[in-house]
Amino acid sequence: MTKTIAFFDFDGTITNVDSFLKFINFAAGDLKFLWGFFVLAPVLVLYKFGFISNYTAKQKVFSWFFKGYSEDKFLASANEFSLNNIDKFVRPKALEKLKWHKKNGHKIVIVSASVDCWLLPWCKKNGYEIISTQIEFKKGFVTGKFLTKNCYGQEKVNRIKKKYNLKDFGVIYAYGDSRGDKEMLSLGHESFYKPFC
Repeated sequence: MTKTIAFFDFDGTITNVDSFLKFINFAAGDLKFLWGFFVLAPVLVLYKFGFISNYTAKQKVFSWFFKGYSEDKFLASANEFSLNNIDKFVRPKALEKLKWHKKNGHKIVIVSASVDCWLLPWCKKNGYEIISTQIEFKKGFVTGKFLTKNCYGQEKVNRIKKKYNLKDFGVIYAYGDSRGDKEMLSLGHESFYKPFC
């Protein structure tokens, strides 16, 4: 029997929002969220015009909001956000396709630049596997640093190939919506760009 695997980008593909921003707003609150992005405006401008990388910009934003945060508090917020909020952002057409793959016994893998802490509970609930960016904790606190490279662009392919032997799968599906998914889409026998928008 032919084995099939389906790789899905998360933000913008499965969801209609950026979960990174939604989680920050959820965990930090409206006032800190607005103030933080006012303070971080120069970082966002540098990223917008290509002077700093996606990785650098994202880590600076993450660090500003969460460096020194209690690990327990952070994980509790991530778990609550994941289980109580993500379903609100899922595109109906994406959900239909996920259910179709599951019904047909395909392995489903969420491959995301977002942080695993707020994706993993939702993925576990739905029976999906996950590859994503991980963050560093030390002595019970968030350091503000990423433990892995940002799971974006070529890094998505690197992480996929590290975890799976793609020769084991007769059919590979890939779904994405941005330039950060281009390399992953090239892996698919069946690839779909912005399929649920």
